Amino acid sequence: GDVIKMKKQHPCGNNAWEIMRTGMDIRLKCKGCSHQVMLSRKQVEKSFRGFILN
Repeated sequence: GDVIKMKKQHPCGNNAWEIMRTGMDIRLKCKGCSHQVMLSRKQVEKSFRGFILN
């Protein structure tokens, strides 16, 4: 999926996230440590900072 930049860093120090699934909730995977989180669309839209081009 697309890679996005978020407002805050993940505890591993990376702020690049890959979008795994979209819908009412959005599943993101950290590009640094591969940890997956499920956030509401509202939370993602609030902390979204832009797309990262490969």
